[in-house]
Amino acid sequence: MGDHLKRLNAPDSWHIAKKTKKFITKTAPGPHNANAMPITVWLRDQMGLARNLKEVKQILHQNDVIINGKPCRDSRMGIGIFDIIALPKINKYYRILRDKNGRHVSIPIDAEAAKTRLCKIKNKTTIPGGKVQLNLRYGANIIADNTYKSNDSVVISLQPEDRFKIIDHFPFAVGNMAMVIGGKHSGKVARILDIVKVPGSVPNKIILKDESTDTMFDTISPYIYMVGTKMPAIAKWGHEE
Repeated sequence: MGDHLKRLNAPDSWHIAKKTKKFITKTAPGPHNANAMPITVWLRDQMGLARNLKEVKQILHQNDVIINGKPCRDSRMGIGIFDIIALPKINKYYRILRDKNGRHVSIPIDAEAAKTRLCKIKNKTTIPGGKVQLNLRYGANIIADNTYKSNDSVVISLQPEDRFKIIDHFPFAVGNMAMVIGGKHSGKVARILDIVKVPGSVPNKIILKDESTDTMFDTISPYIYMVGTKMPAIAKWGHEE
């Protein structure tokens, strides 16, 4: 397998020019799905911080790019929804989200906001010793108590001194606020009105209300990302431009 793919075959979520060159960097295997954007594409094509792959590698080898609290040195590393990218030398910080068209967008945040990350609990397992391990959607695992459930969201610290400490918890429950991260309603932040359990392998159906427009819509549970309880925890999780 090569390190490149044809630009024409690149995911639409990358939102890149398709016909400028033939090939583009391919995402390395990692915690995100196939739509994950390589950090090379983000630095060069999205943000214009590098002109070519050589400059990208120079930036990364100087530990100038911090992803979720750790320096990134792999030019093919994939980034995805709610990842935190810090460029401390130029005092720039970003949270990766998706807009209403399902495309990756970089939302500027301040240095304080970059100290934590919102994570969805994919599932949990019991490990030797009877401890509960939370398996997070972006690949990390943390030890916690049995309070947390699958599809809940937790806010974790990215600071070296208390890395992976749980700061806040947003349960997957009726009445709480969720962000839709896929489908035709991608990017919307709405309140869950009902969770319709569907038998078999089909994902559960989620009924939500967009309180900004007073409209109801539905989606499936894999597209749900909890972002708050009575109100969203941060003023702008989504991107509705």
